[in-house]
Amino acid sequence: MRFVETRPPSFPPAPVDVSLVPVPGERWQVMCGDAGHWRVGIYSPPEAALADCGELERHDCPELFLLLSGRVTLVLSDGRGGVRELPLQPGQPVLVETPHTAYCPDGPHGGTCFVVERDSFDTEYRLPADWR
Repeated sequence: MRFVETRPPSFPPAPVDVSLVPVPGERWQVMCGDAGHWRVGIYSPPEAALADCGELERHDCPELFLLLSGRVTLVLSDGRGGVRELPLQPGQPVLVETPHTAYCPDGPHGGTCFVVERDSFDTEYRLPADWR
């Protein structure tokens, strides 16, 4: 088990009124935010199957996932030491509070999500069996 604290400002300076361009092949890129309130990023996991997923993370606040391209499957704790899979659907955001991770079934970085989360939060990481 490990803990990570995220505190504001937890995002890079970003130009306004222009397109923000993420770097392909990165797991997590914080793009911009509003200090003390929210930040947004692009998430594209390198894991390609459930078997590739190790630990799950849980923030002390919810985060929203919206599929932008390709395929991404969320892996969610079932609260009994196991997991359940939730394939994301285009145009259908998912608000996540449970311990989670994700993978791209079409191969590493084969899907991309837009993620919204707070600018300040704590994250706990554990193996799936430890979330009971």
